Amino acid sequence: QVQLVESGGGLVQAGGSLKLSCAASGSIFRINTMGWYRQAPGKQRELVAMITSSDTTTYADSAKGRFTISRDNAKNALYLQMNSLTPEDTAVYYCNFKNWWRPAYDYWGQGTQVTVSS
Repeated sequence: QVQLVESGGGLVQAGGSLKLSCAASGSIFRINTMGWYRQAPGKQRELVAMITSSDTTTYADSAKGRFTISRDNAKNALYLQMNSLTPEDTAVYYCNFKNWWRPAYDYWGQGTQVTVSS
């Protein structure tokens, strides 16, 4: 079983930056896609950014130019660098590890709160 733990969230002023981290434990050899999602109160969970085992990246339109997703295979870690934050970025951010071709391998962290003040 894979367990994911997010960290790095907090309170930041608009225009500031945060770097989120996701540490994985357990066997992740079947994982080929890693991503960051977020969910604000009253809204659906949405994809923010994702990266594949071949290092292909995808970003939501709202994240393009401001956020950067990266990974460290040696540390089994996933990161999200967030710059130029706005109050609209306020949400709980979740990391996700999955196998694109095998849906049974789909793991989520508990989330980390990001709050951006006006």
